[in-house]
Amino acid sequence: MQVKRSRERIAVDIPVVITTVLDSLEGSIVDLTEGGAQIFGCSLPPRSQCQIDLDGYTVFGTVQWSEDDRMGIRFPFPLTDGPLFDRLEMARTPQPAASAMQPRPAAPPPMGGFGRRIS
Repeated sequence: MQVKRSRERIAVDIPVVITTVLDSLEGSIVDLTEGGAQIFGCSLPPRSQCQIDLDGYTVFGTVQWSEDDRMGIRFPFPLTDGPLFDRLEMARTPQPAASAMQPRPAAPPPMGGFGRRIS
């Protein structure tokens, strides 16, 4: 059964620290929306309250689902500012592709060629 999501998940790779009353775990956010995140590299039991710490900024959340090495966290309020929101916006912004019309680097000056003398 596919669940219709109200927000598009954005693939990211953001190292974070997950803190509970009893523990502190390191993991990486692998997909993110304003309403939640999937964290890879650690897990907590469903319904656990936790906080995600990034660059001195804290976002609170509740674990919705959990597997051995990943979990889904729902935020009580949508992200609207802070470093996590900034990373989400950066990931959404399309990066410019390398242009085929960029000038090529200049060829090195001739060294005299193979078997020839330059006078």
